[in-house]
Amino acid sequence: MSPAVEGLDTTQWFCLRTQLKRERVATAHLELIEGVDYFCPQVRFQRLTQRGKVWFTEAMFPSYLFAKFNWKDQSRIVQAASGITGAVHFGDQYLPIADQVITDIRAQLDESDLKVFMEVLEPGDTVTISEGSFMGMEAVVKVLLPAQERVRLLLEFLGQPTETEIAMSEVYKDTTSS
Repeated sequence: MSPAVEGLDTTQWFCLRTQLKRERVATAHLELIEGVDYFCPQVRFQRLTQRGKVWFTEAMFPSYLFAKFNWKDQSRIVQAASGITGAVHFGDQYLPIADQVITDIRAQLDESDLKVFMEVLEPGDTVTISEGSFMGMEAVVKVLLPAQERVRLLLEFLGQPTETEIAMSEVYKDTTSS
């Protein structure tokens, strides 16, 4: 065994690089290898599309995942798994990741290794309406109505300030205005 991997004959966590957008393929193949545990944290968020707001789920660390295995016995089969391009290394050093690092990341996620990001609106925020008759218009949030998942907005309509209520899912925060 080369000095670069001495002491790696126990089960430890390693960071693996995957092919672009193939983290799920890689985890499916790692699942088939006996004695290998994997961890691929994901984020869920909304993005505005032509269809309105759409939920997306992506890898928290694009093109990377974590796998726990015995380097000495399983490194070749793990790195050869479909979707995996290799283990992260520094020169000829393949360094394990401390269990505490994985534990700390998992503490930030739900039981399905997922972190959901919700856009938080507050009174005074400038938003853009993404659907309906007022689509494309800017408005200012007056009141949040969380029980009904609605928001009361103040917008200028026909030269007059007008209040209206709209579903929270039909507005998005204007990040270009400060």
